[in-house]
Amino acid sequence: MNYTQQIRKLATKKNAVILAHNYQPPEIQDAADITGDSLELARLATEVKESTLVICGVYFMAETAKILSPDKTVLIPRPDAGCPLANQLTPEMVRAAKVAHPGSPFVVYVNSNAATKAECDVACTSANAATIAASYPEKTILFGPDANLAGWVQRQLPDKTIIPIPADGGCPTHRNFTLRDVEIARREYPNVTIIGHPECSADVQLACDLIGSTGFMIRSCGEAKEWIILTEKGIAHPLQKRYPDTVFHVMDTAVCPNMKLIELSDLYVTLRDGVYPVQVAAPIAVKARIAIERMIGAAK
Repeated sequence: MNYTQQIRKLATKKNAVILAHNYQPPEIQDAADITGDSLELARLATEVKESTLVICGVYFMAETAKILSPDKTVLIPRPDAGCPLANQLTPEMVRAAKVAHPGSPFVVYVNSNAATKAECDVACTSANAATIAASYPEKTILFGPDANLAGWVQRQLPDKTIIPIPADGGCPTHRNFTLRDVEIARREYPNVTIIGHPECSADVQLACDLIGSTGFMIRSCGEAKEWIILTEKGIAHPLQKRYPDTVFHVMDTAVCPNMKLIELSDLYVTLRDGVYPVQVAAPIAVKARIAIERMIGAAK
């Protein structure tokens, strides 16, 4: 069976739009209508006219789409595609941090679960985290769950105190990059430009030439002819499509297992059978939507 062909037919028949994250397998990205980073997918999901959204990513992304489009059907081909980072911050931890730091706003990374977002003041992505934190007059900002991203925000905003909650939260995939990786890359490719994700450790970030979200990477990587990309290896596919004459190096070990769970057969079954629908409890959705809409508003 030609799954891609059947997927396109079913998407049209079911009035569905397929949104895929930049870390998804190449064949899933190619079958999608829209690809992008977390912020781009969240924003574009609210703008499409189709009645069904199929989210090819991890579960918090599907939750976000449902919260923003409650009247639409939101499907995720693999509901078991969780996010280890998102699970590191719970609603109870947010409430405890607010008690410990009264009056301090909590900026929550979009890589978090809906129930956690519902306890926070505003969500953010790696693309707009510093801008959002800077928009608050308070000097102390609570930030979670990624401590490396919190550190990056702190370096952009030295006049504020950014408190990571939890103190050691982080993405397992990005934690695998080391300063030694950067040093070896510099020796092997002396003319290369190195760009890293702000979920990388502080020493890796400081050793890179540029730091930014996957969306930033895709927009920026036409400015040099050879790059080393320190993020999940799936990013190589949209980069190579956009800049076919540019050389990109990624680490084969930089793999998020959850981002690689969805296969074309899963996407086909999702469209054929209408599985698996995503629901978010109304009390959580109402509160979480406020935080998410503030994030999207800050990007405009």
